[in-house]
Amino acid sequence: MTVIDSTNLIIGRMATNVSKRALLGEDINIVNCEKAILTGRKDSILKKYRERRDRGNPLKGPFISFMPDRFVRRIIRGMLPYKQERGRLAYKRVMCYIGVPDKFKDQKIETIKEADVTKSKNTKFIDVDTLTKLIRK
Repeated sequence: MTVIDSTNLIIGRMATNVSKRALLGEDINIVNCEKAILTGRKDSILKKYRERRDRGNPLKGPFISFMPDRFVRRIIRGMLPYKQERGRLAYKRVMCYIGVPDKFKDQKIETIKEADVTKSKNTKFIDVDTLTKLIRK
């Protein structure tokens, strides 16, 4: 079982890494999901998600979660073949949490160096917690 800290990690790069590892059979727990980062201009990211939220109707979708842990887990699902058996099993092996739960405090928490925001040349970004709060309005 692997515990990954998503603080200051670019969410797309983290999700690709996590999805590959889950497909190989590894159990992955992601903590501090609210501190993951989406790169790009804040107003264009908000516009994209607000348009998606306003499209359709509340009973038929599209459904966007306003909780950071579920938001991150949904992004990871997009990188898995979740309509196939192996994708469904891999998706069940990935769990996301807000903050650090007590059961993971004494375990070794690792990070993904390739997904760190300091490696990116892009200086414009928004964290998942702020994004989910602003989409809700």
